[in-house]
Amino acid sequence: MESLEHYMKQLTAAAAQSAAFHKELPFGEWRAALAERFAKRLGGFPAQSAALAPVRLERTVCSGYIRERVEITTYDGLRMPLYLLLPQEPVSSPCPAVLAIHGHGYGSREITGLNPDGSERTGDPGLHKDFAVSLVKQGFVVAAPEMLGFGDRRLAEDAESGEPGRNSCFRLSSALLLAGQTMAGYRIFETMRALDYVQTREEVDGGRIGIMGISGGGLVAGFTAALDERIRCAVVSGYASTFADSILARNHCLDNYIPGILLEAEMPDLLGLIAPRSLFLESGDRDHLFGPEAVRAALTRLKEIYSTAGGEGQVEADFFSGGHEIHGGPAYAWLRRQLVQFI
Repeated sequence: MESLEHYMKQLTAAAAQSAAFHKELPFGEWRAALAERFAKRLGGFPAQSAALAPVRLERTVCSGYIRERVEITTYDGLRMPLYLLLPQEPVSSPCPAVLAIHGHGYGSREITGLNPDGSERTGDPGLHKDFAVSLVKQGFVVAAPEMLGFGDRRLAEDAESGEPGRNSCFRLSSALLLAGQTMAGYRIFETMRALDYVQTREEVDGGRIGIMGISGGGLVAGFTAALDERIRCAVVSGYASTFADSILARNHCLDNYIPGILLEAEMPDLLGLIAPRSLFLESGDRDHLFGPEAVRAALTRLKEIYSTAGGEGQVEADFFSGGHEIHGGPAYAWLRRQLVQFI
């Protein structure tokens, strides 16, 4: 008798992927069709956006930048806090901006140099490496939204547990799935609303906006850029791979799962919707969740898509010595080339 593992692998490998990229179809036609089908698999987005109604919660002068905590409306009845980091020496005025998307952990404070209670952190920055702070020190305006299910946006039972890293992903994702929605879809749309807010700020050049995310934040960063063409370039760290070799190869958080997505396409094709806009991948050689071999396979597929889209050379990667973590340096230099040098 064949093993259950073998059966499930055959089942997912046989999924139709009916919207997968192929050269015979004009790129624009393929992109439009897959983007529409992808959005539907995510649960769809509201036809009309609620008023942002921003409220500033705090303002702190830091070394080299100003940190604001702002709250905005995303969906009707749902508010999201975000950190806005404003460089004291911006690369230009108005300034390019980068959306910084955290992964699993204790939320937006984890990428802005703060402890879970909002106090300044002096210890190990962990896998996120305070990359929002690194980006503002590059001279960018940086927006770091609090993803649904983390930090201040947890269910009461998790927030009151006394465990800052305990998230609400499973219960929230389950509820969304039963309502025909997905956590991925909610986080992507809320990141689009963060972009809406960033574009209202007079400090920001709305035509020069990038995005960078790690792990689950890499999902959000890559797929938000895939569906929102206002984003000029994207850095996806510790996520770009294939579903077969990552999400399906081990237990992952429920927030990763998009019902029926393999009936449409594999992960590299979904990230290929970013083309011909620029894309940069980070991959650690000891990443146990999204290993470098699968990232290289995804990169090969992406280069084929980019070539057809007229974006040859616009997809790059940093394969570094490390684990499931932000690397940083090459990605920051790449973002400066994309958002500063080629105005």
